[in-house]
Amino acid sequence: MSLAELRGDCARMAPHWAAPQKAVTVPVKPSLIHGVTVPPASARLIDATPEYGD
Repeated sequence: MSLAELRGDCARMAPHWAAPQKAVTVPVKPSLIHGVTVPPASARLIDATPEYGD
C-alpha cells in the first residue's frame, strides 16, 4: 500500500467518523498528584524531549 492509497482510504472514511466533543480539562495542582512512579528510562526520554526537558 502506498501513502497515496492510504490517504485516499482515509479521505473516503472521514465522513463516517464523528469527532468527539471537546473535553474541558482543568489542571491539577502538583500537590494533589501522589503515588506516581516513572521508570528511569521513561524519565530520561521525557527529559531529553525539548518541549519538556533539555
